[in-house]
Amino acid sequence: MSTNGSKTGRQKRSLSIHGHKTSLSLEPEFWAIIDTAAQTANASLASFITQLDDTRTDQDSTYGLAAYLRLWVLRHVQGQNK
Repeated sequence: MSTNGSKTGRQKRSLSIHGHKTSLSLEPEFWAIIDTAAQTANASLASFITQLDDTRTDQDSTYGLAAYLRLWVLRHVQGQNK
């Protein structure tokens, strides 16, 4: 996994989901919540995001992965994710 800053204030991270390399660009505040949740779940960041992506796919979500992660973080901090 790699991390890069950008002029938009987003951090880009590269990871592998089911063997496919991809990169995600989120604001640092979103990454901080996702990183903490992955650590709490005793999961690597890649496996944690893979689990969320699997849920997104199972739900036939119309959102892309980055948007889905932002919404997941919002629900998480509101206490709606169990």
